[in-house]
Amino acid sequence: MHILEKIVKYKFKEVGGRKRDTTLSALKESVYFKRATNSLLSPLQKNSGPAVIAEFKRKSPSKQAINLDANLQEITDGYSKAGAAAISILTDEHFFGGSDSFLTQVRAELPTMPLLRKEFIIDEYQIYEAKAIGADIILLIAEILSKEQVATFSKLARDLDLEVLLELHSAEQLGKYHESVSYVGVNNRDLKTFSVDYERSKKLYDMLPAEVPKIAESGLSDPEVVAMLYEYGFSGFLMGEHFMRNSDPGAECARFIETTHTITGRKHIDK
Repeated sequence: MHILEKIVKYKFKEVGGRKRDTTLSALKESVYFKRATNSLLSPLQKNSGPAVIAEFKRKSPSKQAINLDANLQEITDGYSKAGAAAISILTDEHFFGGSDSFLTQVRAELPTMPLLRKEFIIDEYQIYEAKAIGADIILLIAEILSKEQVATFSKLARDLDLEVLLELHSAEQLGKYHESVSYVGVNNRDLKTFSVDYERSKKLYDMLPAEVPKIAESGLSDPEVVAMLYEYGFSGFLMGEHFMRNSDPGAECARFIETTHTITGRKHIDK
């Protein structure tokens, strides 16, 4: 059993317990349930340089400990000041050291920042959870969902005024796309082997739906690679580990954004 299968198996057990502990009615009583969404669409459509979605992540199955003592408020404030277009918060606790409370804390500190709940969603209940804890965007992973689930989950998310990032890993998964999806992402990391291949994004780009912004995900650390993918057509870049391994993630995020914008600006001048 590879790690993704282990995560999904554990997630079914975890969500079952959550459902018993907290009803949908209780989730709907959250102060965040009726708030309007902070959309990521505008930053992705500005065409003013790569839009970075900076991630807060303390550990992962592939790298184990990344930054176990990371200060949530300090780092996410740093991301905001650095010019991140959005912030991604890992909420899975067992495998990634995350928590729903992390996202809620950031929501309170950064009320206008688009927040992505980075989670392995396998049940409609988790979409109601996302709304209740203050998320603006949910992640749907095509690798672990059927075409019917993507359709059902993305429509429910839209009904709750949440945006949807659909993550793809192969051309075979393109058929799972649904019109309710807000953004399409290509994960450069193989979720079974954890190897990274930037060619995956390039190969899939021309097959992706033309009507939605595209986001490159995972394994990104080189400004030249991000600039290359931006020129290819990707407008958003989901990054976490590169920043989190730095002694000052916010400062590194600012440096990275400035560098990529300088490179892409130079390329446009050269044209």
